[in-house]
Amino acid sequence: MAQVIVGENEGIESALRRFKRQVSRADIFSDIKKKRYFETPIEKAKRKAISRRRKRRFKANANASS
Repeated sequence: MAQVIVGENEGIESALRRFKRQVSRADIFSDIKKKRYFETPIEKAKRKAISRRRKRRFKANANASS
C-alpha cells in the first residue's frame, strides 16, 4: 500500500507527486487493470515480454555495479 506523510511546510502538489510516484513504482495500476477485465492472449504476451525485458535490464545493471 502506498502511503505519503506530508511534511509541515510541504505543499499538497509535491505530496501528490510523491504519492503518484510510489503508486507507479508499486505497479498498483497494472495490478488493478489485470484484475478488472479479461486480457486477450496478445495483451498477456506483450505484458509478459515487457516484464522479461525489465527483469533482464535490472539484472544487467545489478551485475555491472557489482
